[in-house]
Amino acid sequence: MTTATAIAVLAIDADTCADLRRCDDAGRPPVLSAPAEGGAPLRCCLTRARPGEAIALVSYAPLRRWAARTGADPGPYDEQGPVFLHAGPCAGPAPGWPDGMHHGPRVLRAYDRHGHILRGVPVEPAAARDAAADLLADPEVVLVHVRALGFGCFQHEVRRG
Repeated sequence: MTTATAIAVLAIDADTCADLRRCDDAGRPPVLSAPAEGGAPLRCCLTRARPGEAIALVSYAPLRRWAARTGADPGPYDEQGPVFLHAGPCAGPAPGWPDGMHHGPRVLRAYDRHGHILRGVPVEPAAARDAAADLLADPEVVLVHVRALGFGCFQHEVRRG
């Protein structure tokens, strides 16, 4: 069932990206590369890297950073994992759903105001936007993380828009 819930898609913001390019959430420097084949999903602008484009692989803890801003305590739900960013500042994401980021099954994780997982929903890319809106129609759901189903990597966040 598709709802009329307006959604906002959030990439990793520019200030956080700048921090991660210096020292990631695991306390390490970024791993820089410029893969000839391109294609890495960039969480700074929600696009795919072009061939030969300079990128940074960093460890990112999305719930930890959200909790620091909101006062939530995700407890054991706090986790970190690998994400790619442009190696330097970029223009950020275009408005709307980033279809180009989704080349395989996804899992949508719905979180409550404490940062605890309420549910996870596996979806195909074509259904992800509507499924995120459906999850956010539940007043207990504060945010949704879109993750790759196979590796579990964070793709982007969705909130009410």
